[in-house]
Amino acid sequence: MKLADFCAVIPVLHCNINVTMKVKIESRDRVGISQEILAKFASKAWNVKSIEVESQFTYVHLDNETADVETLLKLLSDIDGIKNCIEISEMPAEVREKHVQALLAKISDPILDIDDQGKILACNRAAQLLVTGDNITKQNIGKFIDVNVKDLLQKSEFSIAVNFLSRPFIADINPVITNNITTGAVIYLKSVKKLGRQLSLVQETKDDALNAIIGNSPAIKLIIAQIQRFADLDLPVLITGETGTGKELVARALHQLSPRNANPFLSLNCAAIPEPLLESELFGYESGAFTGAKRSGKPGLIELADGGTIFLDEIAEMSNYLQAKLLRFLQDLTYRKVGGTKELNANVKIITASHQNFNELIINKTFREDLYYRINVLKIQLPPLSERKSDIEILTHHFIVRAAQQLSHAMPSIEQEAMNLLVNFDWPGNIRQLENTIFKLVAMCDENSISAEDVLQVVSGNETIGVGNLVENEIQDWNSAQAEFEKQLLVKLYPMYPSTRKLADRLNVSHNKIAMKLRAYNIKTYS
Repeated sequence: MKLADFCAVIPVLHCNINVTMKVKIESRDRVGISQEILAKFASKAWNVKSIEVESQFTYVHLDNETADVETLLKLLSDIDGIKNCIEISEMPAEVREKHVQALLAKISDPILDIDDQGKILACNRAAQLLVTGDNITKQNIGKFIDVNVKDLLQKSEFSIAVNFLSRPFIADINPVITNNITTGAVIYLKSVKKLGRQLSLVQETKDDALNAIIGNSPAIKLIIAQIQRFADLDLPVLITGETGTGKELVARALHQLSPRNANPFLSLNCAAIPEPLLESELFGYESGAFTGAKRSGKPGLIELADGGTIFLDEIAEMSNYLQAKLLRFLQDLTYRKVGGTKELNANVKIITASHQNFNELIINKTFREDLYYRINVLKIQLPPLSERKSDIEILTHHFIVRAAQQLSHAMPSIEQEAMNLLVNFDWPGNIRQLENTIFKLVAMCDENSISAEDVLQVVSGNETIGVGNLVENEIQDWNSAQAEFEKQLLVKLYPMYPSTRKLADRLNVSHNKIAMKLRAYNIKTYS
């Protein structure tokens, strides 16, 4: 006979006196000893409320006013293998339940357990706090969410976007399977706001963005002052400047110094995402919005960044349709998901950036003038590196230190002649190009210092001299075209070969000819 069957035939007397006792009985591990213990209790007509059996231990919850440990030991003394009996405050199942509840209470996301009819069997404290006043256990989950209960009972794990009492969540649903039949589900609700913060952490760097803006030039001091002033203003900011000037770094600094800094900062490069996907990335989409859409739908960056900041880089690449949709959002902070009909609200600060000329775009009707005025409430114009040459030396030393650390390389010094070459180079790729160049120099450096020859090798390898500008300009005659080409050639090469003799050797002509041409084209030489 099985233990469960044996327990079922034991006569149990229910006493009116509500006195209980919980005991732990230690015994030798042998077959049938638990049945013998229960038979002893049955002989006394004691009410056994619960029993748990482990190897060498039997835990019993008795409902009896006269029982005590001494009485129990005398009662069980003639059972072969009984070693000890002590009183305990809680049964093992109660201890486990307390630990599970303590664990669940520490989880800040709501967790609910439902049966196959949608009745809530159990939940953690975070789930209970969603409903003011009512105890949600034993209620049907359909009362609280906007999804059919049948849609929650699937054969495998899945995620779905839901609204719990009109609050948006992503629900991770784990089915409870019994005999290959779904008999319930455990539902883990993740706040969309929390998902936004987690996504922000993935994108975020540990650097203090403001301190990462390196330079002492007047232009950079002005930029830093504007960041500090604009950060407290909850208004759209437009950042303009050439590629590689650090627009995203400025956007991060604006967010980190703002009152929104505890909330997400999410960035989206409008030029890096195909047009059909850009709308869904920004605004999200509902289930079945288009072919290939997830059944659960998807929150967009606007929803995920609620309370925080969105940085839209290269906004000039956005289509007129999306420009109109973004304009509407900026007007009243409401939007619709792709395929959705419900008006949603989000409280986000919009920072935009572009390297393009907005005046030309507006004239050519590729960018909406009304949207431009909406995003251009506050503006920060980043200067190219060629206009802040006094910062190149400090940037170079900063990048040398960082490159040496990342490459686990001994930190080299840099010769003054090499530094002069870097300072006098045009840097069409701005700070990004300078940083990449320094990383190459540190990686290739076999000595303890970076020489001018090292710089020439790296920089000249990336430099090309062409006639593209000549073709675009009006060419009056052969002589003027030749003169213009010579001037461009000397302007580009002289910073890399900063003496008449070095440049003459590079071009295989006399240094007198180079000196004469430099004077003729009024190209400033280094003393």
